[in-house]
Amino acid sequence: MRNIIAVFLKQVRETFKNMAILIQFVMFPCMTIVMENAVEMEGMPEHFFVKLFSVMFVGMAPLVCMSSIISEEKEKNTLRALLMCNVKPFEYLAGVGTYVFLMCMAGAGVFGWCGGYTGAELGAFLLIMAVGILLSQLTGAVIGVWSKDQMAATSMMVPVMMIFSFLPMLAMFNEGIKRVAEVFYSQKLNILINNLGTAPVEAKSVLIIAANFIVALAAFCIAFKKKGLE
Repeated sequence: MRNIIAVFLKQVRETFKNMAILIQFVMFPCMTIVMENAVEMEGMPEHFFVKLFSVMFVGMAPLVCMSSIISEEKEKNTLRALLMCNVKPFEYLAGVGTYVFLMCMAGAGVFGWCGGYTGAELGAFLLIMAVGILLSQLTGAVIGVWSKDQMAATSMMVPVMMIFSFLPMLAMFNEGIKRVAEVFYSQKLNILINNLGTAPVEAKSVLIIAANFIVALAAFCIAFKKKGLE
């Protein structure tokens, strides 16, 4: 536990030194605050930007942060130094994962506040966001572990991030894209958020999210077995 806390605090201290990571945590929450208060259009659904940007945030921020942190520390040999100091791979991943999760959940709290969610609805919204954040973190960890350096991670991360973050938005305007998006967790999270408080949770959505988690976990196990953290 001491090692996990040490890794966590190390990431907290480096937050304001790494602007590429910091901007991932604050970009969409700040955009949501601005758009929710500045844009008014006839016929636009209530809290449209909260629902849109929250899903994009889930598909982008945790994935980018996990893959970038792991690949950067591999490239700079910081990770090797930590492992030589008796920090186990699980402890390192738990420390970084906890840091990214808490920072992203802080952003989720901003979305919940902008969306006017309270009580049970707020709890359900944060739970949906937490599930999405964990899934994106796991996917980002796969990319970070598999990549030998930050450039390789970026080349893998960008297309994956684009799929998870932008498909739900594109699915709103194109039926073909909507059918493709049905197999990805970000689209199901989008449906859950949009139906929050108005429709029950569909078993199909839960099964697809669970299937995405199993696939991501299997991919992580394969990547870790082949590449490790060195």
